[in-house]
Amino acid sequence: MLDTLVQMTLNAFERSGLDPETYLLTRVAALVAMGASPASYLLNVGAAEDMGVSLEKLRGALVAIAPVVGSARVVAAADGIGEAFGLRLLPGEGEEEGAVT
Repeated sequence: MLDTLVQMTLNAFERSGLDPETYLLTRVAALVAMGASPASYLLNVGAAEDMGVSLEKLRGALVAIAPVVGSARVVAAADGIGEAFGLRLLPGEGEEEGAVT
């Protein structure tokens, strides 16, 4: 099954005409809109990380889509991404907003 998913992704990337960074950020935005699971973020954010997409750009994409998909979806996505990678993207109690831990 994983091979099929990889092939689907490769074909979609080639056909999109987008650069790798834009393609992967767009995929993450779509996952947020769908309310995806941490496993989906693991695959896509992992690929973005491998391509050198910074955490700041990922956060920027989440901020950009928040007015469209809603803050609840973005918070859930940040939590799912954090769970998948062992990161905390949202500030915890006593931390400044925007702090990376």
